[in-house]
Amino acid sequence: MSSQDVLKSATTLASYNVLLQVMFRVLTFLLNAFTLRFVSKELIGVVNVRLTLLYTTLVFLSREAFRRACLSGVSGTNHSWRQVINLLWLTLPLGVLWAALLACVWLWLLEIPDPQTVPYYGPAVVLFALSGVQELLAEPLWVLAQAHMFVRLKVVAESLAMIAKCSITVVLVVFAREWGLYIFCAAHLVYTGFLVLCYAVYFIRFLGSKEAARKSFPLHSVRDFFPCRAKGEPLVDRTLARLTWSFFKQSFLKQILTEGERYVMTFLNVLSFGDQGVYDIVNNLGSMVARFVFLPIEESFYIFFAKVLERGRDVKSQKQDDVAIAAEVLECLLKLVLVVGLIITVFGYAYSHLALDIYGGSLLSSGAGPSLLRCYSCYVLLLAVNGVTECFVFAAMSQEEVDKYNLVMLALSLSFLILSYMLTWWSGAVGFILANCLNMGLRILHSLLYIQHYFQHTQWKPLRGLLPSPLLLLALAVSGVVTALSEPGQDDDEQMQRPEVREEDLAEAKNKLGTSKGPKSKTFEVMEEC
Repeated sequence: MSSQDVLKSATTLASYNVLLQVMFRVLTFLLNAFTLRFVSKELIGVVNVRLTLLYTTLVFLSREAFRRACLSGVSGTNHSWRQVINLLWLTLPLGVLWAALLACVWLWLLEIPDPQTVPYYGPAVVLFALSGVQELLAEPLWVLAQAHMFVRLKVVAESLAMIAKCSITVVLVVFAREWGLYIFCAAHLVYTGFLVLCYAVYFIRFLGSKEAARKSFPLHSVRDFFPCRAKGEPLVDRTLARLTWSFFKQSFLKQILTEGERYVMTFLNVLSFGDQGVYDIVNNLGSMVARFVFLPIEESFYIFFAKVLERGRDVKSQKQDDVAIAAEVLECLLKLVLVVGLIITVFGYAYSHLALDIYGGSLLSSGAGPSLLRCYSCYVLLLAVNGVTECFVFAAMSQEEVDKYNLVMLALSLSFLILSYMLTWWSGAVGFILANCLNMGLRILHSLLYIQHYFQHTQWKPLRGLLPSPLLLLALAVSGVVTALSEPGQDDDEQMQRPEVREEDLAEAKNKLGTSKGPKSKTFEVMEEC
């Protein structure tokens, strides 16, 4: 496949992923708004923070390193797909191991919620871990679909799974509210089950078809999807296994950075379950654009860069046409995400209080909710730039450079945990976002230095994409001032809702209570008349 074909496929994949994430975020957005009317914020905090953290940790640590290594540009040249399939099936026993370990931690080392407020916590931990292991059954099929650019398969599978999950949640929340955490466990198991089923059905129908022959698909029967040893070659490729181990160490640190605030909330108990629920709702609302625009771009164009560039090789020793396309695409992506991030920062900062008041009423718009969303609007800009720069860096790094970067990630992870703990005690939940901003800025700086060094002795300067035009900056500045003045402050709303009580009014009321006749009920008056 030529570089132009890879670019076209990656662009199509990114477009489908964006549409998919838009649908996911909208459904989740509506689902959260709906469940807020039926369940307590403590229950939402346990589900969206603690149990979701268990699931994401299990799945991420079990498969992320395998995905990055097997989708790397060297995978199609240095070893066969037979070895790739064998390596990918290691995610399942690894997932079972992580599930057992994490379930023990979640059940015996962490604080147990009040059974009256959050019932069935123990079974819920086991069921969420089981759903993570169930999703890993589709991992070899997912990698095959991504590597061969089956863009519609992911969209259809995850769309059906998400619709099924939302449907189960709504029905059970309305008609079986007493089930508590079982509602969300059932919905999550249905979601992962639909994913596995859709991928399995698609590939069973795809094998032996004319399309499979036209695309020269490397597998020919269902038996080929399962691990087995090929004649004359080892079970797995050692080079690929070492690269996977390097990415595994990196993915462990990246998970801490990605979900660091949830780890601090879960293990250090800096916020109550109710406050965790409010923070998570605001966090999901603030990260909607980051998840359904920036994350699909990062995932899709990592595949593009990994296929176009040769990992670990100097720019001059690669095909100059491929390098030129990669540099041009990187510059365009940086321009795109910078403009989108600036727009979100300007308008999100001004209308945070209004958005929360419309979405969740006083439960979200009062207290620290608006401040959280304003800080997150600024954080979105850093997320946008970091996603694009890191997807290029991870695709171009050699194995030795990946190992060195793991040390950088370790230092960032430790600093993030310390900063989160300190800033949370100082400024509450806002401290999580401030710590994320500081660490994201350091990650961006490292990626920019790598990209600058990578293209240092060439004619391409992709980092010029981070220089917005003066007219754009002027327009955004004017928009920021106008929108900031157009929204009434939160303090003004509170004063309108509750007038100030003066000391002399209280004194006069006390005197009236002492001199006036005592209150009489209607029953007492009737008895006096009799």
